Amino acid sequence: MKFVVLKNNIMLIKILLTVIFLVVMVGVGVYSRKQARSVDGFVLGGRAVGPWLTAFAFGTSYFSAVVFVGYAGQFGWKYGMSSAWIGIGNAIIGSLLAWIILGRRTKLMTQHIESRTMPDFFGTRFSDQGLRVTASVIAFVFLIPYTAGVYSGISRLFEMGFDIPYEYCVIIMSILTAVYVIIGGYKATAMNDFIQGIIMLFGIVAVILAVLNAQGGLTAAIDKLAVIPSDADPNVNGGFASWFGPDPWGLLGVVILTSLGTMGLPQMVGKFYSITDESAIKRGTVISTIFAFIVAGGCYFLGGFGRLYDPVINEATGKIAFDSIVPAMLVTLPDVLIALVVLLVLSASMSTLASLVLTSSSTMTLDLIYRDKKSLPGEVEDGTIDDIVAEKIERRKVVVMRVLIMFFIVISLLIALNPPTFIAQLMGISWGALAGAFLAPFMLGLYWRGVTTASVWACFIWGVGLTVINMLAGNPINPINCGAIAMVGGFPVVWIVSLLTKKLPKQTVDTIFECYK
Repeated sequence: MKFVVLKNNIMLIKILLTVIFLVVMVGVGVYSRKQARSVDGFVLGGRAVGPWLTAFAFGTSYFSAVVFVGYAGQFGWKYGMSSAWIGIGNAIIGSLLAWIILGRRTKLMTQHIESRTMPDFFGTRFSDQGLRVTASVIAFVFLIPYTAGVYSGISRLFEMGFDIPYEYCVIIMSILTAVYVIIGGYKATAMNDFIQGIIMLFGIVAVILAVLNAQGGLTAAIDKLAVIPSDADPNVNGGFASWFGPDPWGLLGVVILTSLGTMGLPQMVGKFYSITDESAIKRGTVISTIFAFIVAGGCYFLGGFGRLYDPVINEATGKIAFDSIVPAMLVTLPDVLIALVVLLVLSASMSTLASLVLTSSSTMTLDLIYRDKKSLPGEVEDGTIDDIVAEKIERRKVVVMRVLIMFFIVISLLIALNPPTFIAQLMGISWGALAGAFLAPFMLGLYWRGVTTASVWACFIWGVGLTVINMLAGNPINPINCGAIAMVGGFPVVWIVSLLTKKLPKQTVDTIFECYK
């Protein structure tokens, strides 16, 4: 009888903590609603978001249930303790170098040419509105599988912690995310990201300590890993406890995809559009990097001990259910810690979902439905619009964005209810196509005056084409490695095509690059 009462009380605490968390999220949305009336306010927070909020928004958008459940489980199982290198790569390349290489230049150039989205940047920087339209379609289409992967991951943890059917979890999360994004826009998202980031920092540390303690401590856990035989050769032990694991080249592909990819993703780069000034970028760089070391490093380090637990076998395929590895590790923890884990993954996932749906809706609205004729700084616009009419158009755009948020969530929800593959593969397809198409022309476009319009088209075709052809062919190249190849290969594509094709007018390029003087 006492056991039943105790169990009911613990479940009550779990539910109470989750309800409080969700009420706070929605409350922040209501608090921020006044700043979400204009397009700049809804999409960019008025370009006045401070370093702490921006850094946490970057980090929480980066790391979600896809990392904690999908990637940490699958790659921890494949590479053992060496999977921690993925988290280190995420911190150094995906956070530190991303802020150093892109932060200042993205802020200055996008503000100078009045760009609100990444597709808008391509259209204005390379004087081709066709690029803007194409980039917006690419972003919308390939953000959907990533969003579906996030839904899938968070719902598996919720199912474990609360014993609620997967389908209900997915639907509830999608509704709640939609509510606070639709009400408060980017400012609400950034403020919630900060709260969620704090939960993630404390949660990952507590979970790692609890898991290691259950295995008898760090040394004992490593010793247990060291006696597990390799999948490739059962006579060889110790690969899962070694520095570079049983498959160093496969590990390198994952590091490239998950680290370099952030520099070419619209929802990540967009954070640099909204930060206040250059001094805030310097502080944000430090904050974001420390956050990534703790959260990403912690997730993959935790996943590296997955082989110490019995794997969950998918009854339909007879193969290991990689997305169930981390939940299987955590189910043995005390109920209070499970509640903390659920909040951790809920925080990570809702922040990523908010960023994804806001990016998708703003891109479709501003770059496909309402494509304003733009002029470069210093050029005279043809005609003027009455202030009252302009304000009405701005409000109409915000309404359309809110409608598209619901549309995007519904589509990704349908995929999540019947996911076609493992979470990691969903993310590999999404990141490979997006970063393969956008990374090279965006980064080089900030630094090199010689990038041509034709080279951007060529990179779009390269990134999306390689990903889609590989997928239609049944993934002869692992989607993770294919994504890494698409990203890295984009740089020689842009460079070679730029050398062979017509340059943009010198005056146009000089006008754009004036922002760095």
